Amino acid sequence: MGGGEHATALQADLLAWLQASADALDTTPELASEIVPRLAGAGLFTIGVPASLGGTGGTTTDAIEAIAAVAEQSLAASFVFWGQRTFIEYLLQSPNEALRSRWLGPLMRGECAGATGLSNAMKFLSGIESLQITATPTDDGWQLDGALAWITNLRKEGFIAAAAVNSSGDLPPAVVAFISDRTGVARSSDLELMALRGSNTAAVKLDAVQIGADDVLHPNARAWLPGVRPSFLGLQCGMSIGLARASLGAAHALAGAARGPLLTQIEAEQAALEENVRALKAGVADGRFKTAAAPMFRLRIALAGNVAQAVMLELQASGGRAYLVDRDRNFARRWRESAFVPIITPSLTQLQAELHKHAAA
Repeated sequence: MGGGEHATALQADLLAWLQASADALDTTPELASEIVPRLAGAGLFTIGVPASLGGTGGTTTDAIEAIAAVAEQSLAASFVFWGQRTFIEYLLQSPNEALRSRWLGPLMRGECAGATGLSNAMKFLSGIESLQITATPTDDGWQLDGALAWITNLRKEGFIAAAAVNSSGDLPPAVVAFISDRTGVARSSDLELMALRGSNTAAVKLDAVQIGADDVLHPNARAWLPGVRPSFLGLQCGMSIGLARASLGAAHALAGAARGPLLTQIEAEQAALEENVRALKAGVADGRFKTAAAPMFRLRIALAGNVAQAVMLELQASGGRAYLVDRDRNFARRWRESAFVPIITPSLTQLQAELHKHAAA
């Protein structure tokens, strides 16, 4: 399928597996346990991680392109990729070297799942939601109590998740990590999603979970989160980029022979998409989004618009056969996948409210 000029080429065996499994990953949890090991086996979790830390070098924008390449084949797999790679990004940006040295290797090798868990924190940062977990000091650390309603990549085989916590007393909210096998960590059954069913998405409850100082990603959430938000959102945008490229690529192939007005529309949308991709990568690369969130929010909204346009153009290029299940299952899957793009946290509604506040200020 399509792809911009910087598109990542996936290894042939991974590509074949994603193409064969995309429907199952979307509609059932049966292959959920395979995603992390397969992405790790192809070396995808090492992209954008410095060689000095065991990665293959490159930058966050290279990781965005890798997530986009997976999203062209399966949004469920790219959703898991985003969760894992975003947790790796937290470790790279954390001042806690002990935590980084303990977990970076296992996460890059896919031996453990990393769950970002900071959707609630990003909403908290924008004043949309209060923090759902409380940390109470103990003799040798903290006790965590609370719940997170929706986290992806909570592998049943084991995971480490990040969460922002309210500290009791005068301490600022912090960002901590907790592990699935700690006493008091309870994962719900998978959420009943209408798509992306292979993404190990569930709720988690914390009941008197004990953590120590070596489990703290950052002691001050308000100070740290704006700096990691560009990576969190940029990597997330990889999902939209890949899905839009896939739909536009399919639409182009279907409309190509006709050379009519529809093809002109498709090519214009492809150009608009890649212009947004260039702007996103430039802002992530030079760090400007760390201090200016509004332009990044606008790009996330624009990319969601590219996805909506892309699946509509694919439908128009396909005509009635898109509605025939035996003709093209990819379109039906992409249509379902596209319904997730506007609501993934931060949702388009939340981002628009933020921009409205920003404009008023």
